[in-house]
Parts: sequence; C-alpha cells; structure tokens
Amino acid sequence: MTTTLAETVVRQKKYFESGATLPISFRIEQLKKLREIIRQNENRIAEALHSDLHKSAFESYATETGLVLKELNHFIRQTRRWANSRKAKSTIEAFPSCSYIIPEPRGVCLIIAPWNYPFQLCMAPLIAAMAAGNCAVVKPSELSTNTAVLIEEIINRNFSPDFIRVINGDTQTTSELLQQPFDMFFFTGSPRVGKIVMQVAAEKLIPVVLELGGKSPVVVDESANVELAARRIIWGKSINAGQTCIAPDYVLVHKSIEKELIAAMKFSITDFFGTDQQKSHDFARIIHPGHFHRLKEMLNDGNVVFGGEVSIEERFIGLTLITQPRLESVLMQEEIFGPLLPIVTFEHLDEAIKLIRSKSKPLALYIFSKRKKVIHKLLQSLSAGGVTINDTMMHFTNSALPFGGAGFSGIGSYHGKAGFDAFSHLKPVMKRALWLDIPLRYPPFGNKLRWIKKLMR
Repeated sequence: MTTTLAETVVRQKKYFESGATLPISFRIEQLKKLREIIRQNENRIAEALHSDLHKSAFESYATETGLVLKELNHFIRQTRRWANSRKAKSTIEAFPSCSYIIPEPRGVCLIIAPWNYPFQLCMAPLIAAMAAGNCAVVKPSELSTNTAVLIEEIINRNFSPDFIRVINGDTQTTSELLQQPFDMFFFTGSPRVGKIVMQVAAEKLIPVVLELGGKSPVVVDESANVELAARRIIWGKSINAGQTCIAPDYVLVHKSIEKELIAAMKFSITDFFGTDQQKSHDFARIIHPGHFHRLKEMLNDGNVVFGGEVSIEERFIGLTLITQPRLESVLMQEEIFGPLLPIVTFEHLDEAIKLIRSKSKPLALYIFSKRKKVIHKLLQSLSAGGVTINDTMMHFTNSALPFGGAGFSGIGSYHGKAGFDAFSHLKPVMKRALWLDIPLRYPPFGNKLRWIKKLMR
C-alpha cells in the first residue's frame, strides 16, 4: 500500500513539474469537465448520500451537489482573474520600482475529507486546488462508504491519476498518506485528528489548512423576532440531523423570552417534520452506532422538554430541546454534532459573553437581535470563525466570504478567492529600474543617517 501511495505522489510531482497544470486554459477546462461529470451523476450522488446519511434529495442538492456546482461556476468565471499577477504598492525606499504578486500553485496537495458532508467537503477544496493549478490526492471518509466509493469512481475514471486521484481506505491509509511528501495538507474534521495532521505538517514544514469545529453558540436577546429566530435556529440544527460543523450547538436566550422561544421552536419542529420525526422523509440519520450512543448519553445531561425519541435500529435521534443543561456536562463541554439543542438563559448580555468566552473560539456565532448596540457588542467581544446575524449557517453559502475557523476551530480559510489563495503561494516580486541608482544606501555612510531617518519616517 505504501509503495502505491508513494508512487502516486511521485507521479503527480513529475506531472506538476512538467508545467501541465499551469496554463489557465487547462485549469478552466478541467473545472468544466468536473462540472459536467457531477451533472451527469446528480442522481447517483443523491442516492449515495441517502444510503449513508438518509439525506433527502432536496437536502442533498441544497447542501452538497448544488453548492458544489455553484462553487464550480464561480471558479470557472473568476479563475483567470485570480490567477493573474496582482499589483502592489511600491515604497519610496525602493524608488524607482514596481511591485506585484504572482499566485503560483503549491504543488501536490492532500485533501482529507469528513463523513458529514462527504461530497461537498471533498469537492469544494478540490475545486480550489485545481483552479490554483495544483495536483491533488483526495481521501474521502471511510464512514460514508457509498459516497466515498462513488467519488472514487467518477474522479478516477475521468481524470488522470497523475493529476487527481481519489484513494479510499481506513485510518491506516490516512496515516500512510500523511507520511508522503505532499506540498500542502487540507483537512476537514475533528480537532483531535486535526492535531495529528498539524503535528505531521509541523515536522515536515508543510503548509496546512485545518477546518475543524467547536461549540457554535446562538444568542437571542429580548428584541429578537422570536418566531423567525426559532424557525431559523431549528432549520440550522435540523440539517443533516445536526451533524454539521457550523450547526447551532447551544442557545443563550434572554430569560424574559425563554418560554416563548421554546414554544416557537417546538412548533417549528412539528411544522417541519410532523408529530413523528422518525417518519419524516426529510430528517437524516446518525452516521454510525458509536456516535448514536454518544449522543444518546447526552440526553441525561439536562431536562428534555421536547423530543428525545431514539431508535438504534435506524440510528435515529429526533430533534431534542434540553433546558437547564449542566454546564460541566459533556453536552455543554464538547461539540454535540447531533440533533440535541441545549437552552441556557441569561439576564444580562455580559453573562452570555462570559459563558461563550469560557470555551474555545467557535467555528460560528449566531446573533438574533434588532439592536445595533447588542450586535456591535457581541461582534467586538467575541471571536469566531464566522458570524451570521438573524439567521444560522447562511454565511457558509456566500463564496465571497472566507470560510474557516479561529483558534481551536481551525486554521486558514477557503471558498471563492480565499480558497484559490489558500492553495497558492502568493509570490512577491519587485522590479527595480536601471535608469536611476540613488547612492544613499551604499557605504561609506558618513552623514547619511539623518537622511535615511527622514526617508523612513
């Protein structure tokens, strides 16, 4: 296995060094080819996602295939502009000169994808890598087996392995891949595994992007539109049964509207999925029994006021509202990554800020308020990978916004131009003129100190 992996990387390095991936026309042609392949396999992708996670056709397209096609269209339109050299301002010390930045591909990149959005989170970084002129090895998660097998088939059948190759396997395969001489790692997954990837990258001095997770809080103050807030919070929590890195993890609600918000959230759950969530065709399932049992144990960490239904046979856990969660419990200390929603009350905004700041920086922060001062204070007081105001998760859909973590929730960002730049080395260039050579910098320095001080103010 190691020999095969090593040979793959060697072949890709030779292909990259040949310059085949550098022409912009080649990159755009490959992106268009990928777009056509995905369009031809839309139904198969939806079937694989349903088999792995019980995702509905709508959810599969809206959160996976559709987002990928949208990102592809964006890159196809913008790659030529992003790949051009970029003017930079020159300084008076270097007069006369011109300065610019050349985006150059990093080389051969390793993309390690997770199981929760197994198609979208494989393809989005791959698109950026291709557009930036790289070769890539993609390692899907072995837990979303059907989607992983399909991705391997449609990519390896249609692209040269010297350019792009998908490699499936277990954690041992991932470990062996990390030992290969890649030029960049791009990892999406848990902080625990992210630390392992980071350690390998540090030992080899390899650039790395880590898209991790965390406990993404929702703050709802007394000025919020409660009905709309409830609807949008439940929507964000229900997508993929809460198995989303930016899903609302817990709600901090002003005490005066707690009952109203809970009632509205109960209504939204029933409105979305009926009185029996398990019978809904629109509600996903937990990925595997181990994660199911972990979530089931969390039901004991507070008062279940709605939901709590479970079925090990179907790996089903219904959307569940939990009040008075124990702050020291697993429910409130670890990222939930499931359909359980703890609700904590506050009387003063500083209480909410203090609780959020007691935890690692989250991947996302959600604020529901009509008050500019409240929004401003939360934005100034709290650090997060991204923020959506008066909704949840929607910032992820905007390719103009970099998507990434802060601190424990990740390093680096991607989507749109941020993704292109993440997979590029932005090479700075200065060109000096030959027609003038100011002697100030050359020895002997004599009384030049006062002049250099004036120049460099």
